[in-house]
Amino acid sequence: MSAEIGTNWSANHAYRARRIEAPSSVEDVQRLVADATAVRALGTRHSFNTIADSADLLLSTSNLVFAPHIQEHERLVTVGAGMRYGELAGELQRHGWALSNLASLPHISVGGAIATGTHGSGNGVRSLAGSVAAVEIVTASGDVVQLRRGDADFDGAVVNLGALGVMTRVALDIEPTYDIEQTVFERLPFDAATSNFDAITGAAYSVSLFTTWRDPDVIDQVWLKRRPGVDAAPPADLFGAVPAPADRHPLPGISAVNCTAQMGVPGAWLDRLPHFRLDFTPSNGEELQSEFLVPRRHAVAALAAVRGLADRISPLLQVCEVRTIAADTLWLSSAFDTDAVGLHFTWFRKQAEVEALLPELEAALAPFDARPHWGKVFTADGAALERLYPRIDDFRALAARLDPDRVFVNEFLAERVLPERG
Repeated sequence: MSAEIGTNWSANHAYRARRIEAPSSVEDVQRLVADATAVRALGTRHSFNTIADSADLLLSTSNLVFAPHIQEHERLVTVGAGMRYGELAGELQRHGWALSNLASLPHISVGGAIATGTHGSGNGVRSLAGSVAAVEIVTASGDVVQLRRGDADFDGAVVNLGALGVMTRVALDIEPTYDIEQTVFERLPFDAATSNFDAITGAAYSVSLFTTWRDPDVIDQVWLKRRPGVDAAPPADLFGAVPAPADRHPLPGISAVNCTAQMGVPGAWLDRLPHFRLDFTPSNGEELQSEFLVPRRHAVAALAAVRGLADRISPLLQVCEVRTIAADTLWLSSAFDTDAVGLHFTWFRKQAEVEALLPELEAALAPFDARPHWGKVFTADGAALERLYPRIDDFRALAARLDPDRVFVNEFLAERVLPERG
């Protein structure tokens, strides 16, 4: 492996590809794909498994950052797939526009986040992929395929795992800019959290619950992100949790200096919806991540199942975050056809120990149809995933049409999503 190729964001995976290229135009992408035997697109390296690796060419999208094109009448912005969400948000804000949603980190690329089903939080807020109105993909043949919302294959082409080709441009829904106020509550009794789950997650536009599971009777923090003038004012007491007296970091004992502002101080959407500021570079190499998304109807039971493993989970865990996501129609989305609740685990970077625990955690969540996040660490095999995605055969047919020679199928996809057919 060439030294320049390097590792993913957390340095738990060293890429095995023979070479890496960073094209700056669609024409460059077409030329590079035509000359390769195996290709995978690489965004901001924020996947924790091998989904983005290749046996031959890694095609970095870092230079596919064409200037955003805003169509005000259609309420759309078209952007290069390699642009980071935080940079796009700044451009939109300067023109008086906004996205409905951002993930915890604004540092991730538009194309990579969409392709893996990454999301933010909110009972009425769909994943980042749910805002996609059109995609442009360069296929293995060098053709440029454009699909728009309403086209027959569109719902299969958005959360695409990089299996259809290289995403070069994306059109996203936008809306007029808005403010967010963020308030943090502390020490929510677990029983109150489960008894009032709908009321708590509906208490603001976006809500996140954080806990270390070291005290299984308490949820450590609840972050409420509300739209002033739209959402109700935060309560003085949240089912037993009380307002934090100062800004908080999700991890206990860590300075909040790199977190977005709290204490009910209003600010632009891009400065409050993420948990962390764009000008903060997250510390690399210190964590692993897993996430399992369950249909909302199973949320309370799934939380109880995780609580039952608290003594096994907490020694390996930095923090667990619980978020809600609205349903969509995208075939490989973890919120396909169901409102979902994400159970996100930020682990210490103890790969062997985490991988040893995951089968136990996944077995505990299996009765609740838990779908693993495509870009994070999990052990579920192809048979398990096939049961969780009713449109997976349609996706396989789409991939076979757009990539009949399996140029974009790596080991991860072959094992879990696109097996060889005899």
